Amino acid sequence: MERTAAPTSPPLPDVRGLLDGIPGQRPSPPIEPHAEPHAEPPAEPPAEAAARRRYRIPVPFTLSYAAVLAVTSFLTAHVGPSLVHALHQGSSTDVAHLVRTPVLVLVASALWVAGGFASPFTLGFLAVLTTLERRIGGVRTAVVFLLGHVLATLATEVPVGLAVLVGRLPDSSLHRLDYGISFGVAASVGALAGLLGPWLRWPLLAAFGGMLLQDLIAFTDPMTNWGHLIALAIGVGTWPWLRRLPRSLPLPPPPTAGPAPTVTPATDGHSGS
Repeated sequence: MERTAAPTSPPLPDVRGLLDGIPGQRPSPPIEPHAEPHAEPPAEPPAEAAARRRYRIPVPFTLSYAAVLAVTSFLTAHVGPSLVHALHQGSSTDVAHLVRTPVLVLVASALWVAGGFASPFTLGFLAVLTTLERRIGGVRTAVVFLLGHVLATLATEVPVGLAVLVGRLPDSSLHRLDYGISFGVAASVGALAGLLGPWLRWPLLAAFGGMLLQDLIAFTDPMTNWGHLIALAIGVGTWPWLRRLPRSLPLPPPPTAGPAPTVTPATDGHSGS
C-alpha cells in the first residue's frame, strides 16, 4: 500500500518589514500597589442648605426681650384694669417687696413697659439695645441693662426706706408702685455713648442727659427722675470695661469649599467617607 504524501502549504510571506511601519504605542505607567485613586471633588451643597448655615439672628437678646415686652403690653391693653393693677403691684420694686422677695420683683418689674409698648422708652429700647448688642454681644448687653435696672432701683428705693424709718416719709411710701424698663434703657444709652466717636458721644449724652434734667426740674416724679440720671451714670461707669472688649462682633464668614477629602478604597468595593 502506497503511503500518500501530505500536501504541503506554501510558505508565509515575510512581514517583518510591515510590522516595523506601525507606530509604537505609549506604554501605560505601572500602577503602584499603594497608590490611591483620584478622588472626585465633593458636590456643592444645595443653595438652601448653604443659606440656612449662614443665617443667624443678629440681636437675639434684644429681639427676645422685645417679644416678652410685646406680650405683657398686649395683656395690659386687653385685660381688666383691676387685674393689670394687681400684676403691676405684684411686680413692683417698692420697699415692701424688696424686703420680702427682692430677686423676684427685680426680675418681674423689668417685664413691663410703663406707658405701654408705644411709649418713647420702647423705641429707645429697640434702637439702643440693638446697636449695643451688635457691638458687644447679647450677654454683655444684658449685664449692662441689669446693672442699670438693679442698681438704680436700689439707689432710689433704699433712701425711701430709710426716710420712712426716721419719719421723714409716710408708711404709704413703702408701697409706691415702681416698675418698667427705663432704668435699664438709660444705662444702655450711657454705655453705648462710650463706644461711639467723640462727635456722636457727647451730643448723645448732652441730648439725653438734658432731657432727664428737664424731667427732674419739672419735679413730677423726682424719685424716678433721679433713678434715670443714676442709671445713665452707671452706664457711663461701664466705659473702662467695655473699651477693653472688641469694638464689634463680626458675622461668621460664609462656608467655603475646602480641599477634596482623601478617599480610601474599602475592602468591600465601596468608597469610604
